[in-house]
Amino acid sequence: MIEILAKVATGSEYTCGGIDNFVFSGMFPYVVSTVVMLIKIIVPILLIIFGMLDLAKAVIASKEDEIKKAQMTFVKRLIAAVIVFFVVSLVQIVVRFVSGNDENSIMGCFNCFVNGSVSDNNSSSCQLRN
Repeated sequence: MIEILAKVATGSEYTCGGIDNFVFSGMFPYVVSTVVMLIKIIVPILLIIFGMLDLAKAVIASKEDEIKKAQMTFVKRLIAAVIVFFVVSLVQIVVRFVSGNDENSIMGCFNCFVNGSVSDNNSSSCQLRN
């Protein structure tokens, strides 16, 4: 892992999915995959925290209307969180359907950015540019 990060930090150029004219810095897939991972972690945590706070305030107020309102707010947040959480999976399914399952296609490039796997051999979706 440290060797890969050292290669990435040197400013090496990479291609992905067998597309030679698509050249990028090795750090770019790591940034994108880190953002995707953070979204998958932070969205459910925030949903739980905000849901607990809303429902706790409503229960403490002991008003039936506020409890129902808090429940509706929680359901709306839950739906939004599910949409945000699964957007990467949905995009991956659509890209796989459109491009096929070949690693030397746009699907290989998509996997490169979602997984952040950069390598200097041909076993990865992202290859070091010669």
